Amino acid sequence: MTDLAPDYHAALASPSRRQVLEALRVSPEPLDATAVAARVGLHVTTARFHLDQLAAAGLIHRRSAPERRRGRPRVLYAPTVTARADDARDQMIDVLAAALADGGDAAHAGRRWAAAFEPPDAADPAPGLVGILDGLGFDPEPEAGVIRLPTCPFRGATRRHPDVVCAVHRGLVEGLTASTSTPARLLPFVEPELCLVALERQPA
Repeated sequence: MTDLAPDYHAALASPSRRQVLEALRVSPEPLDATAVAARVGLHVTTARFHLDQLAAAGLIHRRSAPERRRGRPRVLYAPTVTARADDARDQMIDVLAAALADGGDAAHAGRRWAAAFEPPDAADPAPGLVGILDGLGFDPEPEAGVIRLPTCPFRGATRRHPDVVCAVHRGLVEGLTASTSTPARLLPFVEPELCLVALERQPA
């Protein structure tokens, strides 16, 4: 894990800030303060205060939106890689604990994790799969027939326990695409810092 800002834990101590961060995590695109306020049910001034606290803690980053009209540009917010990685780790710990409590294994935990997401489109699952992997912090790069995963939010744990962590990810990928026309397989560590998801379109 990267070094955390000193006020990291203080930022997450507020339930409202956790709601603001979650709204940004589940959004497919960066949001401005007005959109965040509407989604969380806060006044926009309060939302801006919480956004500033999360940015100071290194949990989100801000950028200016390109504006064609005159005036102050909108500021957009999105989670940082650290925030996505922390969230992904929490999710994986939860599904692993539940699977082991039920007598399952790591691959079963991954399939259980897959059930928590909106299923990708059955006819063309690649965009939905990319979106889920991006939200988890893998920074996926789609190419013809494969999805490159140059980043892993579990890299340290994977090096220590590759059989467990890679099995969870294999179950996740297979579970997400099991009912689609293009089942997928995880190919871990095809290079020292690269994994692949192979998309295997089934004949009509």
